[in-house]
Amino acid sequence: MATAQVNGITIGYDDNHPGDNHPGDDHLGGDHPGDDRTRGTLVLLHGHPFDRSMWTPQRAAFTATHRVITPDLRGYGASTVVPGTTGFATFAEDIAALMDHLGVRAFALGGVSMGGQLVMECYRLFPERITGLLLADTSPAAETADGKVFRNALADRLLAEGMKGYADEVRDKMVAPYNAKVSAYVHRLMLSAPPEGAAAALRGRAERPDYRDLLARADVPSLVVVGRDDAFTPVSDAEAMHAVLPDSTLHIVESAAHLPNLERPDDFNSAVRTWLARLDR
Repeated sequence: MATAQVNGITIGYDDNHPGDNHPGDDHLGGDHPGDDRTRGTLVLLHGHPFDRSMWTPQRAAFTATHRVITPDLRGYGASTVVPGTTGFATFAEDIAALMDHLGVRAFALGGVSMGGQLVMECYRLFPERITGLLLADTSPAAETADGKVFRNALADRLLAEGMKGYADEVRDKMVAPYNAKVSAYVHRLMLSAPPEGAAAALRGRAERPDYRDLLARADVPSLVVVGRDDAFTPVSDAEAMHAVLPDSTLHIVESAAHLPNLERPDDFNSAVRTWLARLDR
């Protein structure tokens, strides 16, 4: 792991280049191709309430061919926790500043759940830097009135109670119960999240804009991925997003819920590899 001082905070991140040796989490699975031909840069944004380690199977899979950058979002992992509200524009500005720091001008950008919504915010603010969109188990719609109340109440709850009650409640929606090994890992990740950072993100997420018109104008190849058993952002949401995007592929991961990159990494990675190959051409 490395850190950078950008946008007034510390960002923790992993930056792996083809040929790097880095530890993988064998208990999470994932393939390890041996192709050493260097291609572009892939940046992956984690969801709530996780950190960059949720992309370990993808780092293992794609570092053989691409530069792979996985940052901890503001408020999570090794990045600075800023209490209050973290708006989506602030998250996106952090990513742009980190890429500037690393000397990366253009990159493919992917994210899962809230990370996918932040991909859309980045595309809203600096589309000229983004060569392709990976949108996994996410939704472009703005928050509903009831959703705003729920997210702000949940933020209050996390600050008052910590992460355990919430993590226990959403565990079987984040990861399908039949994926028990990954479920235990994801539960540990949720328990380790800083409540202040998670609460600040929830408040910002409640105020996110509607990205559907933006996606309808997207002019880069896009990949929409969803777990077949995702209850948070169901297959119907992914199908609607796929229909809006002018140039997209939809991939449904069987036997997975909200985090298919961890639940079925080989299937997820295969779809991402096909998308990356198109960007490389």
